[in-house]
Amino acid sequence: MFFGLVKGEARQGREMKTIRNVLIVEDEPLVAFDNEHALEQAGYHVAATVEDYDHAVSVIEDDEVDIVIADIALHGDKTGVDVARHAHERGLPVLFVTGACPVDAIDMAVGCLAKPYLPRDLIAAIHVIEARLRGIQPTRLPAGLRLFGEAEGDGSDQLS
Repeated sequence: MFFGLVKGEARQGREMKTIRNVLIVEDEPLVAFDNEHALEQAGYHVAATVEDYDHAVSVIEDDEVDIVIADIALHGDKTGVDVARHAHERGLPVLFVTGACPVDAIDMAVGCLAKPYLPRDLIAAIHVIEARLRGIQPTRLPAGLRLFGEAEGDGSDQLS
């Protein structure tokens, strides 16, 4: 089973095949800026870059996001895990970018990209997720990426 890889009822049940609009949820300004720059250079549209739960939910509710890239530690009382739960409930894929992936991440995210990571690894991680959305199993994962879902438990998340 793919967790969060297919748009659910909240997205009219259509299968998502292309990732274009990205929500960045990151409270470190330099990391957020680097992510924005890398994504825009790779041809993605950054729907928004936010540093807290409330702003992330607002952007998600506007229905203009194809994927959420979220750090765990955020400003405010709620964390990136709370953002991920909200996004997952709406059928949006979530990629955690964090130093320590939460134990229950498999229940709400498509994967974790370990910090620190290179911009090319972030872009490659999105490409891998997009390929999985199309039903293509990747043969190689970027450094620091751990995937969840159908491949979980078969060793494919250990490829490098």
